Amino acid sequence: MVRIFLYNSIVIVSNDYFSFKQFTVYQDRCAMKVGTDGTLLGVWARGGAHILDVGTGTGLIALMMAQRFPHAMIDAIDIDVDVCQQAHENIVHSPFSDRIVVHHSRLQDFKLVVHDEASADSECYDAIVANPPYFEQSLKAPDERRSMARHTDSLSYCDLMDGVARLLKPEGEFSVVIPFDYRNSLETEAIVAGLYPSRICAVKTTPRKPARRFLLAFRKQPSEIETSELQMNSDAYRDLVKDFYLK
Repeated sequence: MVRIFLYNSIVIVSNDYFSFKQFTVYQDRCAMKVGTDGTLLGVWARGGAHILDVGTGTGLIALMMAQRFPHAMIDAIDIDVDVCQQAHENIVHSPFSDRIVVHHSRLQDFKLVVHDEASADSECYDAIVANPPYFEQSLKAPDERRSMARHTDSLSYCDLMDGVARLLKPEGEFSVVIPFDYRNSLETEAIVAGLYPSRICAVKTTPRKPARRFLLAFRKQPSEIETSELQMNSDAYRDLVKDFYLK
């Protein structure tokens, strides 16, 4: 049975698997299911030759980045060992299994992985993506694994931005999706870590309502900020996801 429900105005699909055009994501062992947040980030983030997916969960974003950037090598990390196993299985059964490696690791402890001679002289990633835990002080769910996936206890905004600053190339870009009411906290920690906003996309459910989610990108050097809006279920949205959704 497939159940679709709204959480904070974001669509979440609650079933054992979700099929995309080129791969299928099984999620029965993952606390956080396939949802609009991850899909939006997967189609919006910029990539490069060497990409890091922080808090990979089901492996969805890593798989989307592999499809969009066919020459990229991707490292995907998560702190939940069962989640890592499921992400690994999803990747093994995808067309991109030779280009994505799942690691059971905290961002705070993670170091760049050398996959080939081309990256042997580098210590950093061309692109980093994250759909991070974002609740800071809200009531936690009874499910410990779901709380870990949603709350910043395991990865604070400070730790996230420090890790990004440590692992991102000087010309690289970090992309993240965040609820509107946590944006200021994230941007403050970015500034402290020496990261500057480069792109901002406000995600709206309807034209008249304020944005409930933001897609944000950061770089190590200040630049002119690109701003845009995206309305869910608009022609622009459908164009973004057309290579992934079956319908």
